[in-house]
Amino acid sequence: MSDISLSHIPDNPYLLLTPGPLSTTKRVKGVMLRDWCTWDDDYNRIVSDIRRRLVNLATSEDGFTAVLMQGSGTFSVEATVTTAVPEDGKLLVLANGAYGRRIAQIARRQRIACGVIDSGELSPPHLEHLDAALAADPGITHVAVVHCETTTGMLNPVAEIGRIVKSHDRLFIVDAMSSFGGIPLDMAALGADYLVSSANKCIQGVPGFGFVIARRQELAQTEGRARSLSLDLFDQWKTMEKKGGKWRFTSPTHTVRAFSQALQELEAEGGVGVRYLRYVENHRRLVEGMKQLGFVPLLASEHRSPIITAFFSPEHPDYRFERFYAGLKQRGFVIYPGKVTEHDTFRIGTIGDVQPPDIDRLLAAISETIDWR
Repeated sequence: MSDISLSHIPDNPYLLLTPGPLSTTKRVKGVMLRDWCTWDDDYNRIVSDIRRRLVNLATSEDGFTAVLMQGSGTFSVEATVTTAVPEDGKLLVLANGAYGRRIAQIARRQRIACGVIDSGELSPPHLEHLDAALAADPGITHVAVVHCETTTGMLNPVAEIGRIVKSHDRLFIVDAMSSFGGIPLDMAALGADYLVSSANKCIQGVPGFGFVIARRQELAQTEGRARSLSLDLFDQWKTMEKKGGKWRFTSPTHTVRAFSQALQELEAEGGVGVRYLRYVENHRRLVEGMKQLGFVPLLASEHRSPIITAFFSPEHPDYRFERFYAGLKQRGFVIYPGKVTEHDTFRIGTIGDVQPPDIDRLLAAISETIDWR
């Protein structure tokens, strides 16, 4: 946006080290200073370009399409589940954290038949249980799993899960909310029929909408299935297809424009593979530095993602998360509280407009904050 001076955009008072919303570049924020009309052809061309770019990021194979949906990522998860699963269908959820369990909660709230294989928050999904469940119950039509379960930072084995799901000829839903755009994947190779993510995650946009990338053939069969008017994924898709990027209802125009800019910045950085390497380096520096400061990661190394990392809270009488959080915020960093029920933890994200030297500065701030050593 040549007509916008980025120097007039103030710096954030702190760096967001969370799994989204996350720290964005000034240019992503800057493009939101212009207003857009939802009926304007220029705006709708931006939407159509976003849809095309998302499909290209998801797979190199033909037969896929993208739908944008207003609201947070959970809105898009609910739109997918409540549109994809027919009345006589059944969903099986592999859960090992809050977000997998939320998928099951969505299904049950909409009275969709649903089973859950819950492996607990510290273990990956039990693949042998999945295989056995699909063999024993031909009524299961769809399987859903969260790729990166940010409850703990667990990275689930979606490729292995997809192979099992497809060996039983079922449909596969991948909640890639916190991984898409930051961890290389290919929907076709995974056997994924639906992949769900959000604007304010690894593509490094701002909150306001989510999106679903789907096999065109499968999505085309869902007409009339949706349990909700506003979350009807099929109707949203058909409107965008027929009207060149038009949304059915008022779209988050500023967020859409920011997301378009973020996609351009992802390409300029070198694509998902290069961004992934940056996130991996952020994560490596964080874990090594935290260990040197006496902190212990919650998960074993083979289960950790480069998205967010959970650490055990120190067993020290002077430690309180609220005090720790406030001390880091005062020094320019915002982290996340823990979300596991079994252990007292806190979490630190390593995605967004965060560079390895930022992690070094964070570690120095943590060293200053933990005055009980």
